[in-house]
Amino acid sequence: MWRFSRSSGPGGQHVNTTDSQVELRFDLAKTEALPPVWKERALERLASRLVGGVVSVRSSEHRSQWRNRETALVRMAALLAEATAPPPKPRRAKKIPRGINERRLRNKKARSETKRGRSGGWD
Repeated sequence: MWRFSRSSGPGGQHVNTTDSQVELRFDLAKTEALPPVWKERALERLASRLVGGVVSVRSSEHRSQWRNRETALVRMAALLAEATAPPPKPRRAKKIPRGINERRLRNKKARSETKRGRSGGWD
């Protein structure tokens, strides 16, 4: 659902007469357009942004209502795409190769020797 209102910002007298700010509202809780799995995921991830199951996006960067509509649509699409994306695969811990571990320990030892050589004072 679209809602239009007067926008602040540049535009002079034009701003006072045109409803160029755009608000796009999408009823996520009641929609049938998304598969149930996606809908559940989106409701969970966007819980902090929802007001009565409705997610809204505003745009008022442009002076033209048409460009603000396009911007709001892109934002809403990106928001829903991110919210419905599957969770990342869990990271599996892997064993560190022996060579890498040995090289790390050699470097630590060399660094330790360098630092120990600095102390001891000058006689």
